[in-house]
Amino acid sequence: MKDLFEKIYKDKGPLGKWAAQAEGYFVFPKLEGEISNRMKFQGKEVITWSINDYLGLANHPEVRKVDAEAAAQYGSAYPMGARMMSGHTDLHEQLQNELAEFVHKEAAYLLNFGYQGMVSTVDALVSKDDIIVYDVDAHACIIDGVRLHHGKRFTYKHNDIESLEKNLERATKMAEQTGGGILVISEGVFGMRGEQGRLKEIVALKQKFNFRLFVDDAHGFGTLGKTGAGAGEEQGVQDDIDVYFATFAKSLASTGAFIAADQEIIDYLKYNLRSQMFAKSLQMQLVVGALKRLDMLRTMPELKQNLWKIVDALQSGLKDRGFDIGTTQSCVTPVYLNGSIPEAMALVRDLRENYGIFCSIVVYPVIPKGLILLRMIPTATHTLQDVAETLDAFDAIRERLENGTYKRMSAALIKAMGE
Repeated sequence: MKDLFEKIYKDKGPLGKWAAQAEGYFVFPKLEGEISNRMKFQGKEVITWSINDYLGLANHPEVRKVDAEAAAQYGSAYPMGARMMSGHTDLHEQLQNELAEFVHKEAAYLLNFGYQGMVSTVDALVSKDDIIVYDVDAHACIIDGVRLHHGKRFTYKHNDIESLEKNLERATKMAEQTGGGILVISEGVFGMRGEQGRLKEIVALKQKFNFRLFVDDAHGFGTLGKTGAGAGEEQGVQDDIDVYFATFAKSLASTGAFIAADQEIIDYLKYNLRSQMFAKSLQMQLVVGALKRLDMLRTMPELKQNLWKIVDALQSGLKDRGFDIGTTQSCVTPVYLNGSIPEAMALVRDLRENYGIFCSIVVYPVIPKGLILLRMIPTATHTLQDVAETLDAFDAIRERLENGTYKRMSAALIKAMGE
């Protein structure tokens, strides 16, 4: 019999095998200073494009004041216990009601964490007789939720309505045999590519197929739609989303999440979400802070306007200079380049050390081999000067990538980092 850990000793995984060269710099980096457009990395100031603080609320003085007052009043423990047992308060209910109204749903329920909440919601919505049909590029939290499902599940090609329709036909035949139903899952905004899920076209398929739609709108909430209610509002189909999910970790710059749906659905979920039934309630300071942030989202449209001023400047500037930013339809700004993982490491080090630009790097296996993805998250705290400096830096690093500079540097870089 093998030692359980034998496989760990032999294979660190596609990313883990680079740990000696990458950890502390390319992965698990340590940004310092207040969350803002410019922070410090290893003692140097960098323009930071890796913080999901879309509306710039993380260090807004009004938010900091409310957070501090709530912490002083309630501490970090109150309320103790799970919501169902001893962790329920009027303020939790108030936040739920305000969130439901904001996203145009009858009711909402708070979740302690987005990832945990998504996994648990998928699990609670389906039984072994039901069939799940979901986008192949769905976020890891959706995939992990689907893994808990004891019934059948199908993936459809990313944002491919023809593929979705074919899989709905398969799911319908199977549901007729099992006596179950069908749950379709899409994201409102796909966080890596920046594309909006094709919610309008998915909803149109309800005329032909009997299914319920669950949308993860982590990146759309607060950034899309006339009022900021998300991708469903942006596409005019918010009412047709059966279960709506969003997190506080993006636009609200906090911790927590929520689901919203018809009252009867929320009533069912709050009694069947294992991650909430058996976990401590969301801390009061986070609840009070979220109420303040939501109020600012409702009453300060300039926050979203400032965000989109930067988004438009960055994305149009990149396109004008010939960069491939894919088909993003959101704030998420991907920049695709051709190169190996070692070249990507040399490129990012150059970008950070010599140009003062910090953005996330994504390589295989998250994206296909031979591609480098620099993923940028614009925020309302960025300036047009930040954009101008970044565009010039990207021009420089692209030239060095294409002329082979990073290929020559990469071998020496890996050797130096491993010593």
